Amino acid sequence: MLRRRLASLVSSSILIPSLRTKTIPQPQSLQFVQRPLRISSVNHNGHLGFDGFRAYSLLSLNDLRDKVPRKQKTRKGRGIGSGKGKTAGRGHKGQKARGSGKLGFEGGQTPLRRRLPKRGFKNPFSLTFQPVGLGKIAKLINSGKIDSSELITMKTLKDTGAIGKQIKDGVRLMGRGAEQINWPIHLEVSRVTFRAKEAVEAAGGSVRRVYYNKLGFRALLKPEWFEKKGRLLPKAARPPPKQRDKVDSIGRLPAPTKPIPFSVDEDISSSSSA
Repeated sequence: MLRRRLASLVSSSILIPSLRTKTIPQPQSLQFVQRPLRISSVNHNGHLGFDGFRAYSLLSLNDLRDKVPRKQKTRKGRGIGSGKGKTAGRGHKGQKARGSGKLGFEGGQTPLRRRLPKRGFKNPFSLTFQPVGLGKIAKLINSGKIDSSELITMKTLKDTGAIGKQIKDGVRLMGRGAEQINWPIHLEVSRVTFRAKEAVEAAGGSVRRVYYNKLGFRALLKPEWFEKKGRLLPKAARPPPKQRDKVDSIGRLPAPTKPIPFSVDEDISSSSSA
């Protein structure tokens, strides 16, 4: 487009109309005479006309184009004149001409997935707990986001931002920042370390390990989901046999606000297991 405009500009820019009809002699050395440009008229497009020149803009709004690829997509199987007809570039006969092969098939030899040795295994019974330190809980209590007089559940920790939103199998209470706990607090979590339990009990509080299954966690953390669906909250599930010695009680639904006092038998059993 720019070449076409320049060509039209040069062709229409012969300086003097009288020079178009006269023959210019061939002197020994050509001398170019510079003439000042004078505005002669204003045309209907609003452009200024100059003597001997045609005013023309090299850039117009109707010439703007998006940066799109000029090469068109190859259409296969549309006749032999296109160059990609009949066999459409696949050649004659054979497995590759008739269709795609099975993923991972290497012509009959032992495939790579069987040549490499096995390493390790994935434990189907493994549990993933989200850790939370006592120092973070103490900071939230000091800022007024958590009420220390009420029971601190996993829903409380999630709503206040102490833990993330994705809770897979529960929350593990860690002993980081245990020296900041100077008042009694009561918590219900999935697991607790020995250092964290000692720090909480030394301040006059208590920690209870409770069990929730996947559905129980949803009912604990998002009870509004069941109300939206018009369903009742499910009953708390019992822990499987392999986790009975690792929890103190079954989780309560909906989220409780007061702790359950430990009985004498539970204290004896927990001390003997420790």
